[in-house]
Amino acid sequence: MIPIGGYNVIIENILKDVELGLGVDCFDYREELEASANKVAFTGMIDQYFDYKHGVLEYRSLRFKHEVLDEENHQGNAVVSYTDREIPYTRIIEHKKFEYVLQPKTVITREYPADWKRGDEPYYPI
Repeated sequence: MIPIGGYNVIIENILKDVELGLGVDCFDYREELEASANKVAFTGMIDQYFDYKHGVLEYRSLRFKHEVLDEENHQGNAVVSYTDREIPYTRIIEHKKFEYVLQPKTVITREYPADWKRGDEPYYPI
């Protein structure tokens, strides 16, 4: 279930009193950051965080296909996962289901697994 007003409100409240820097490479300030906090929450590639000490992990990437469909309801839920090998995508997201909206059309995003190579967006370590 999505919170009323979406996740933006929650994130705004979390960051209310936080000094935030955008476009900053955390590795440029790693020692300073680790010295100034009891815990560090790193959301990047775990092998990168440990400076590839044990080599580069293999990752799974994703590609997305967005579609506008001429139907009010495509799947009845915001997110449906597909695990059958014969289906090429792993998930369909129907965006208007996150906050219920009555519209004659709907927008969906199909999520397809993709091979990862360095420079691609890494989603899941394998």
